[in-house]
Amino acid sequence: MDYRSFQRILIRNYILGSLIAVIVIGSTFIFQTINVDTDDRIWFALIIACSFPVMFISEYLVFSYHIKPIKRILPNQQASLEELERAYQRTQELPFLTVKRILIPHYFGLAIPASGLAGLFIYWDILNIPSYYIIFAFLGGGLIAITHAIIEFFFTSQAIKPVLKDLKQRAQILHSTNLSLQDKVLLTIRNKFIMSTLFIAIFPVLLFSLATQIRLLEIDANITAQYWSWAGVIIVIVFALAIFLAILLTKEIEQPLHEIQNGMKKVQSGNLDMLDGYYSDEFTNLISGFNHMSTSIKEKNMQNTQLLESFFTVFAATLDARDHYTAGHSIRVAGYTTMIGECAKLPEDELNLLRKSALLHDIGKIGVRDQVLQKDGRLTDEEFAEIKLHPVIGAQILEEVKPKEAMVELIPGVKHHHERYDGKGYPSGLAGENIPKFGRIMAVADAFDAMTTDRPYRKGMTVEKALSILEEGKGTQWDPYYAQLFIEHMTGKEKL
Repeated sequence: MDYRSFQRILIRNYILGSLIAVIVIGSTFIFQTINVDTDDRIWFALIIACSFPVMFISEYLVFSYHIKPIKRILPNQQASLEELERAYQRTQELPFLTVKRILIPHYFGLAIPASGLAGLFIYWDILNIPSYYIIFAFLGGGLIAITHAIIEFFFTSQAIKPVLKDLKQRAQILHSTNLSLQDKVLLTIRNKFIMSTLFIAIFPVLLFSLATQIRLLEIDANITAQYWSWAGVIIVIVFALAIFLAILLTKEIEQPLHEIQNGMKKVQSGNLDMLDGYYSDEFTNLISGFNHMSTSIKEKNMQNTQLLESFFTVFAATLDARDHYTAGHSIRVAGYTTMIGECAKLPEDELNLLRKSALLHDIGKIGVRDQVLQKDGRLTDEEFAEIKLHPVIGAQILEEVKPKEAMVELIPGVKHHHERYDGKGYPSGLAGENIPKFGRIMAVADAFDAMTTDRPYRKGMTVEKALSILEEGKGTQWDPYYAQLFIEHMTGKEKL
């Protein structure tokens, strides 16, 4: 949306709001209540004409200041993110700034010079009206300004929507950023209800009371004190009742909104609990929609988890299928690794990551030639050196998976499951607890499965023999704590 189009909309709304306020309120209050002759009407018109330039100049200066960030950005197709954010913020504030502009420079820019000129004309006997008419005109003008400001608020709230849409699209295209107020509330629902209720309830009463006061002064000035003794009580009662009803209505609206808002915050933190809906209005649909969303997210999460688990398992099985001698190796290592993690009382989420890491621990063998991987017989030094690259290749493969956050915690175990506790392993020669936890646990499980599985050049060892080798290698080849947990568990199972 270009600036000139936006400016035309604001001017159109300004004229329309002025006409509504002046015709509905001004004509009723001034021309139907105050009795003035034709000559005085001409002088009134002259006073207004002389005061208008002051009003327009003061209001235009304030409007130019308010609109400046928006005016600067709309024609600029290559704006910086900071400029777009400033313009977006100012656009959101424009309805409130419009109210301030009308209630201060607009109203006082007209009322002060008009009241001053009217006072001088009365003093010079040019105007033949009571001086207290100036006070009533000042008050009536205030009511007109308030009406105009409220109308402009709602007009401007609608007018800014295309501008906000344009700014958001440009920020997304130019800077891949979604513009928002970041949970900042410019006007609460409570304040909206209170101000609206006060205007609807109090404004007609004040207008009627002021018009009645003028009529009474023209009939009999002595009864005005008696009039205000009961009119004041009525105004106070109406004011108090309006406030009370506005608060009750606000609470009725705020309660389900707060419930939904808290529910959304829980969703952001991963809590997908459903909301209790006890409402009989449109909020029932909102609560129902929120609960449907939560249920759908749960189902999608479950499906994604199952799909990811299946992917890891199938991928591991496919990898092992390249060599029939190691078929099922990754799945068995994942089982042994999870068993050690359970014995070490690792948390559930860490156990889940440990199992996934174990399923993919040999993924780097994708980069090893078939003639090396499937060779019958012992490997040469060159071939073994190629095999030793598979942990690094595996880590590099996982680093390329998107999103990175999904794999970042699996990489250390995949890369370092062939490190030795004494620092003589590969690929990095890490020692002791410098080796990542997943790597130390998988090293025990991987070694045990390798020792107990048949190879082309040897038969697999017995469980007892493999466990005795693990016992001997505690503290040198394997982490003594995790090796001991595995041995104890396996020994216990054999005894059963």
